[in-house]
Amino acid sequence: MRYTVDEVFIGTVRLLSADGERSGIFKAPADGPVMLTPTGLAGDEQADLRHHGGPDKALHHFPVEHYALLAAEWPHCADSVGAGFLGENLSTHGLTEHELCIGDVLSIGAARVQVSQTRSPCWKIDLRVKAEGASRFVEAAGITGWYYRVLQPGLIGAGDVLELIERPNPWLTLAHYWESVTAHRPEPGMLRRIAMAPGLAADKAKRWAERADWLESASA
Repeated sequence: MRYTVDEVFIGTVRLLSADGERSGIFKAPADGPVMLTPTGLAGDEQADLRHHGGPDKALHHFPVEHYALLAAEWPHCADSVGAGFLGENLSTHGLTEHELCIGDVLSIGAARVQVSQTRSPCWKIDLRVKAEGASRFVEAAGITGWYYRVLQPGLIGAGDVLELIERPNPWLTLAHYWESVTAHRPEPGMLRRIAMAPGLAADKAKRWAERADWLESASA
C-alpha cells in the first residue's frame, strides 16, 4: 500500500469565535519539509492540550475527498472547504478509513508512524464550517480522519510516499472501529477485542474495556 502526501499543514493558535475561543484548527501548507517529533510537527500548535496533541495524537490525517460530502451538505461553504480546512496535518487522495487499520505502521519520508485512533469530532467543526450539526454529520458519516503516534522522528513533506510497513490488526479498519465504538449498544466481546488491539491509544483501550464491563453488568 503506497500513497502520496499531497500537502503537509502546520499552524499557530488563533481566534476561532467572537466569544474569545481560540483554536489550532487553522493550518497552512508548509513551505518545505517539516520535522515530525514524538509530540507533533515543528511549528504546529494546539490550543486545548487536554483534547488535542500529545504522543497519541501527534499527527492528524484527513482525506481530502471527505470535503466533497461537507460541501454537498452545506453549499454555503463549498468554496471554503478543502485540504487543511479542519486542522489536519496530512492531506492525501485515495486513502480513507476503509483502507487503514488501528495499529498500522507506516513510513512517511524519514519518519515512521503508527495509527493510534480516530479523530473524535467536536463542536469546533461547527464553528469552522459555520453550520450547526456539522460535527454530528462528520460523526454519523464516519469521515473522522485519524491520528498517528510517532515511532521514528524525521522530516516529512509534500510529495513523500506514505507506505504500509506492518499491519497487526487486519480485521480492525478505522471504519469498523468507528462503527463499533459508536454503536448504541455494542457487543461487549467486540469492545474487549478492540481494547486489546496492539497500537490502540491507551486511553481508548481503557475506555472500551470499561464500557464492555458496564454493558455486561447492565445486562446481568
